[in-house]
Amino acid sequence: MFFKYLKAVGTGPKGNKDLSVDESHDMMRQILSGDVHPENISAFLLGWRLKPETIDEFRGALLALDEKAKKYDVANSLELGYSFDGKAKTPYLFPLIAKELQKSELNLCIFGDLLQPSKNGLTTQKFCECSDLGSNVFYFDRKEYLPELHSLTDLRMRLGLRTGLNTLEKLPNITNSKFAITGVHHKPYVDKYNAIYGDRYERFALIQGSEGSPELFKKGTLWINENGKTEEFIIDPAFYGETSHEALAKVNAAIFLFVCKKATSINEAYDSLS
Repeated sequence: MFFKYLKAVGTGPKGNKDLSVDESHDMMRQILSGDVHPENISAFLLGWRLKPETIDEFRGALLALDEKAKKYDVANSLELGYSFDGKAKTPYLFPLIAKELQKSELNLCIFGDLLQPSKNGLTTQKFCECSDLGSNVFYFDRKEYLPELHSLTDLRMRLGLRTGLNTLEKLPNITNSKFAITGVHHKPYVDKYNAIYGDRYERFALIQGSEGSPELFKKGTLWINENGKTEEFIIDPAFYGETSHEALAKVNAAIFLFVCKKATSINEAYDSLS
């Protein structure tokens, strides 16, 4: 049964074919079942990346992940989509951001697992294990909420390359959050991520964050998708003064408040934190 999906991504430019939503749903269900040989999973993930993946394929695969994932309920929350290959150049700011947000009672939801390919960075899992997160930070380990995907870690590390799973895993949508934000490196990814994730949240945001994270360290763009429409905002932390980690955390806290409709502008949100 799985061979037809291998054939769809591994035949070559003339023979490859895109999967429908239903086919991709079935493909990911088979991968998560544990019944597909590891060599076949590796071959599919590599071929899928090279084909490359389509929006329908991502959306179908997400349906299978949704079916398996354990669900939680974190009221008044924002899901933060960090890359599972970690951060290598910049620190995590979310504990400092969370302190700024305590009066607003906004909760931050973080997800993590063992290191995934391809950047050998510090993962949210490792960071959260040794950090004081505060009462409004909720960390969820994939070994608990989606063990079937966690179990592919060794296979993915042996493959050593980024695959479609790197995109699918950033925002598991398990906390009943109305809002989510993740990072993008380049503007062409904005339409792609909006098409995949936009209708899963009341308001979905993308930002030119450090290392693909939802944390802004320098001048960049914020995109907010709501009701199928995307609005763009240019944000320069230098506009707000110093760029120490504490000052950057305050700017990011203001962004999060704006994304979650707790202020009508980033400036208003920033002033409310003073």
